[in-house]
Amino acid sequence: MSIIEYNIEEASCIRIAPSILSADFARLGEEIEDVIQAGADWIHFDVMDNHFVPNLTIGPMVCEAIKPYAKITPIDVHLMVEPVDALIPMFAKAGADVITFHPEASHHIDRTLSLIRDHGCSAGLVFNPATPLEYMNYVMDKLDVVLLMSVNPGFGGQSFLPSALKKLSDTRARIDAYREKTGRGIFLEVDGGVKVENIAQIHAAGADTFVAGSAIFGASDYRQVIAEMRNRVNSESSREI
Repeated sequence: MSIIEYNIEEASCIRIAPSILSADFARLGEEIEDVIQAGADWIHFDVMDNHFVPNLTIGPMVCEAIKPYAKITPIDVHLMVEPVDALIPMFAKAGADVITFHPEASHHIDRTLSLIRDHGCSAGLVFNPATPLEYMNYVMDKLDVVLLMSVNPGFGGQSFLPSALKKLSDTRARIDAYREKTGRGIFLEVDGGVKVENIAQIHAAGADTFVAGSAIFGASDYRQVIAEMRNRVNSESSREI
């Protein structure tokens, strides 16, 4: 586990984070190795408690089990649980590199962010489609990642919500203003309905890190899908120049 620094010189680069929620759990280690070899930058790990969201998934034991397969590839743990604080040390010990949580699930957001960073992980807030961005106003100095949900969380395979584009643009403006003032960057991640056909539009709205589940794991050739995602973003960026 380690805090992942946002490199200003690599601000134009994107990160693809396949969500293992859509992987074949009967051969999860192999799936992770395959998707990393195919070009994945992060591994996205969804934790659901059937309380904060209507689904039940995986916990620290699975995170620890997959860490040897991920090797140096960061494991990006998204906690959709309430409460969150008790799980943070467990996931940090299990090998998480990034831990994000929903502000509605913490009574003390600043303290929870500090807890994550104190355990050597990058910290982030997750915003559901209707969650206001104001939660980040007084904790920007403790944010390494902002994750915007472009679906209502709970299940994979949902369609991208178009309203997320405006929210991405608004979040990008906040992050850029903070970076201009402090010199410190923050990753802007998006999760939900990301696919080859819309990734360029999502990138143009401000995202630099893309969680994709069924779009990658539902394909027969992971490498081809990830490469095409990068190509679409690069083509969109070239047209802007």
